[in-house]
Amino acid sequence: MDISSLSLLIVAGGRSSRMGKDKRWLELDGVPMLEWMLRKAARRPFARRYLCCGAASPELEELAGRYGAVLVEDEREGCGPMEGLRCGLRAMPTEYAAAVSCDMPFFVFPVLQPLLSCLPAGGETGPLAVLPESGARLQPLAALYHRSMAAAFEEALAAGVRRLGGVIEPLPHHTVPLSRPECFFNVNDPAGLRLARGRMANMRRPVPFLTISAPVSGTGKTTFIERLIPLLREEGLHVGVVKGDCHGYDVDTEGKDSWRFRQAGAESVAVVSPHGYFIERATPARASLLSVANQLEGTDLVLLESRSHGCAPKISLWRGRGGLLADEDTAAWFTRVPQPDDTVAQYDLDDMEAAKRLTLFLMGREGAGLPL
Repeated sequence: MDISSLSLLIVAGGRSSRMGKDKRWLELDGVPMLEWMLRKAARRPFARRYLCCGAASPELEELAGRYGAVLVEDEREGCGPMEGLRCGLRAMPTEYAAAVSCDMPFFVFPVLQPLLSCLPAGGETGPLAVLPESGARLQPLAALYHRSMAAAFEEALAAGVRRLGGVIEPLPHHTVPLSRPECFFNVNDPAGLRLARGRMANMRRPVPFLTISAPVSGTGKTTFIERLIPLLREEGLHVGVVKGDCHGYDVDTEGKDSWRFRQAGAESVAVVSPHGYFIERATPARASLLSVANQLEGTDLVLLESRSHGCAPKISLWRGRGGLLADEDTAAWFTRVPQPDDTVAQYDLDDMEAAKRLTLFLMGREGAGLPL
């Protein structure tokens, strides 16, 4: 069985209680999260596409029509994704459906290919559900379902059951281990939205950037980068670093030829040796860290060390001095003092393994799972 034999159910109920607002319309790179999923779905030859949307609205009708999806409304309010699945499975004409939640911005449909091999050939009896397993977690909202699961979900909802896994577990089903954890990252809350926007910012860059920032000097930005680089090199990455310094610098020794050229009035001086080179250039105003970073050759990632001149995504370090940085570019905090704020992901300042995994995720690396 191939994808053209399946219906697609995009589950987009819209309650978003943990987010505090309708996350379907939250933008990533200027596009609503729901539209990202519809765009990707429109490129795949599904037999039918359904948008399981809770309650219909003119905005949802327009969006569904633009991408060739049929709007399916929930018949029960407040029953979560199980009701969306039930209504979608009942509406479709195909034996099986792929069901995907709209809040997984990095999901790609080819990841379903190993699941398709578990479906039966014509006339055979197959599993009622096929679920991917990633990072020791089942993913029921990126799975395949037989249309008869509509009756099972109906029975569960009538009994007050809302947990998908509890309904699926006693029924015939398969699980398929997959090694693409970033595909199943879902945006449930403001902290997840920050992380998603940070990764999205890098996915459109030729070389990804990550700013290491702190509210005051002496917080340990340089030490943090020194500890992080070897861990990234173990992953096969070539890392460049650009440092912002408000005090100025001096890279040459008085009396050397390059110093003499600068003293004579040269605006740019390059020194090339068998082992490398450097270029020093005078600028009338402070150069952008990004413009300098874009000149680094042979790098897979550029780390920017700066208090205030970096770019998204940022990791902010905090040791209790100065105000915690939480501007819109801040993706996460590394701190010794946990904060009563769940709008930003938090990690221990010395947890360098978490720093490595977070960096891999934010740079857009495939197979990168976030530290929990």
